[in-house]
Amino acid sequence: MRTLCISEIVEVPLSKRARFVGPGGYNLKKLQAGTGVTVSQVDEETFSVFAPTPAAMHEAQEFITELCKDDQEYQLEFGAIYTATITELRDIGVMVKLYPNMTPVLLHNSQLDQRKIKHPSALGLEVGQEIQVKYFGRDPTDGRMRLSRKVLQSPATSVVKTLSDKNSIVMGSAIPESARSPS
Repeated sequence: MRTLCISEIVEVPLSKRARFVGPGGYNLKKLQAGTGVTVSQVDEETFSVFAPTPAAMHEAQEFITELCKDDQEYQLEFGAIYTATITELRDIGVMVKLYPNMTPVLLHNSQLDQRKIKHPSALGLEVGQEIQVKYFGRDPTDGRMRLSRKVLQSPATSVVKTLSDKNSIVMGSAIPESARSPS
């Protein structure tokens, strides 16, 4: 009996590529070791899968489908405000989840507050705390979610300068008698 080798192209969206490849290529190595297939990247979203047998290809397809599926696929609206739960504090920011079963996303220190901070604990943030964040879509290069807490805060206090009446400009009000030129 003769077995045929099978080659197939797999499209992986940018937003799921990190999950597909895994940290340090862990998921690809696991796929190749467990099923005997060979995976090579064609371009950013396309991978070629070569299997020695149809059974190995079937097993690889199931593994890839399970790896890339979302437990709950939410359609997030650009510019919408969501409640996020902090899952971890890091030196560079906080890891947050917008919905259950979601892979945590980094909310960088630069997007946490109007002020520059070195660590999220400076703002009193804690694991399990819920914060409001604004969703700015996914990064076009790596597919990561872009979130900001900073844009929801009122602007930092600024210095207000008061000019003398002579130099001030007032819109929409009557000109005082003393300011009118004699006719």
